[in-house]
Amino acid sequence: MERIYFYKLTHDTGGAPCVQDGLLSLAICKPMIRRTAEPRSVIFGFAANSLHGDNRLIYIARITDKVRDGDYFKRKEFERRGDCIYEHRGNHFVWRQGARHHGPSDLVHDLGEYPTYRKASVLLSDDFRYFGGSGSADYKSRYPLIKDAVEGLGRGHRVRHDERLRTQLQSLMRWVWNETKRRVAGAPTSEPRRDACHRSRSCGVLDDIGSAKQ
Repeated sequence: MERIYFYKLTHDTGGAPCVQDGLLSLAICKPMIRRTAEPRSVIFGFAANSLHGDNRLIYIARITDKVRDGDYFKRKEFERRGDCIYEHRGNHFVWRQGARHHGPSDLVHDLGEYPTYRKASVLLSDDFRYFGGSGSADYKSRYPLIKDAVEGLGRGHRVRHDERLRTQLQSLMRWVWNETKRRVAGAPTSEPRRDACHRSRSCGVLDDIGSAKQ
């Protein structure tokens, strides 16, 4: 059974997720989602209150590939993507000078500690709908369980759902795919910011009773 994740974005700057050349990638921030999600997993990104008070839908993506062990930051095919902000030098990863997202102090949060870099997995999707700042909160009137779950979600993400909520999430995805044929239906809410990263509980996972785990 596919895993379904949802979380709230406090920033939508084109870095996480990065949508470019018909591909959506999640390479920075949300390390626990990147570590545990696998191809066929589905991720819903809603706006946090601090980003858009209506908790609009920012994106949905079905993961179609996963690049592991930091290879995303080594392969030529990805080096021009906006979220390819690290490079491999010798045995270490370093922040790529001039990158538009994050900074050197974010490396451990994004990739993990040397030498294992256990967080350095990147999720890819060519089966997605991205709305960015043009997203809407229309889902709230159609799917009350999703409305309540999103409004009640704090920091972190949620991956465990009862069957009724899971069914509504699946229905929301079908509805969005039917209503929106373009994969990219909007632009990021704001310009890139190197401080647009949150640590500690914001990258945790919410269990069934809503407490954050790292």
